[in-house]
Amino acid sequence: MNILILGSGGREHAFAWKIAQSPHCDELYVAPGNAGTAQVATNLPISYNDFEAVAKAIVAHKIKLVIVGPEEPLVNGIVNFLKARPELARVKIVGPDQLGAQLEGSKDFSKNFMLKYGIPTASSRTFTVESLEEGLAYLDTHSLPVVLKADGLAAGKGVIIAETTAVAKTALNDMLVEAKFGAASSKVVIEQFLRGIELSVFVLTDGLNYKILPEAKDYKRIGERDTGPNTGGMGAVSPVVFADENFLKKVEQKIVKPTLRGLQEEKIHYVGFIFIGLMNVKGEPYVIEYNARMGDPETEVVLPRIQSDLVTLLLAAADQKLIDSDFVISNQTAVTTVIVSGGYPDDYEKGKKIAELERIEDVTVFHAGTTTNGDGEVLTNGGRVLALTALANSLEGAVNKSQKAAAAVQFEGKYYRKDIGLDLIRYND
Repeated sequence: MNILILGSGGREHAFAWKIAQSPHCDELYVAPGNAGTAQVATNLPISYNDFEAVAKAIVAHKIKLVIVGPEEPLVNGIVNFLKARPELARVKIVGPDQLGAQLEGSKDFSKNFMLKYGIPTASSRTFTVESLEEGLAYLDTHSLPVVLKADGLAAGKGVIIAETTAVAKTALNDMLVEAKFGAASSKVVIEQFLRGIELSVFVLTDGLNYKILPEAKDYKRIGERDTGPNTGGMGAVSPVVFADENFLKKVEQKIVKPTLRGLQEEKIHYVGFIFIGLMNVKGEPYVIEYNARMGDPETEVVLPRIQSDLVTLLLAAADQKLIDSDFVISNQTAVTTVIVSGGYPDDYEKGKKIAELERIEDVTVFHAGTTTNGDGEVLTNGGRVLALTALANSLEGAVNKSQKAAAAVQFEGKYYRKDIGLDLIRYND
């Protein structure tokens, strides 16, 4: 069958890489894709937010399966749009509809959902500009540090951890009154700060049944030892040493099952991926956030560990037959190191020639922000440029292979963290 992936980052390259291996995939397309997806698929020069162009491409290329990678089109309702088109009635889509995507699209919605269905999470309250004074008074009584989250999508930048009440009050005013994050911060969730270790668990569901994918830990901050501003992700590891069988069983019983039960009771027919951002607080899982899609760069360590045919799983999800699907996960460890442009996550230059990619051996190179020029040379085209994923029988082995590959790649201004996975190596010491 012909398959279309929407998106242009490392996540979408990882999906394309995995799907291209399936005997069920005839022609694979990515819109708009990048230099990496072009190696395994045909890139289509259309925006994933141009719903009309996407619909026309599905018809023109006889697409039978669509995978929506990023959150923005999901929150904007692309699934609803495509399902409303009579000519696309037989097209299978992996991704939640607009209401289901509110798990990610609205922090207030997701917090109320968790409260209603008894899912462990940090205590919180939501404020608007009309209740600003109430919010400021609430901060006077709140323990520190305190977390402020823009309600809507803010490109991963809508979360502020305030160490003092004064900083928290300024942040609340900036978000509500000054619209620091635009419409995304027209509501602000003020949340208890949880102390623990973060990780992510991923679920593929057909609305009734589910498969829990390999868990992962990503590294958000730009600087080593988790310093500096947040980024889209500087690396990831799977599996996670502290997420033992007992902990993951708690995640399934206390979070995964209640989440799916809640979606069903809310009459939300959710088909696709649920990213569950967790905090391990003294062995107990708490939900930090939901995403309505796979994470990036976590996808680059999760998919390489899945040994089952991904297209078979995706079709089973779309057809509500996931319960019948085999699901095999590799025991190997996957580590990815993300190489970024100098200056990221602030201002950075594009168009730098990437060299030495041909030297990379036994490591999978996933392209995130790349393009090609007229001579076929690969150029930087984003803040996060490449994710270099290694598989090995040990965490140490995977870290070494991934880091060696990151050192080999060359372009002007490149930067990468040299401590990805080292905290997990030391965890049991």
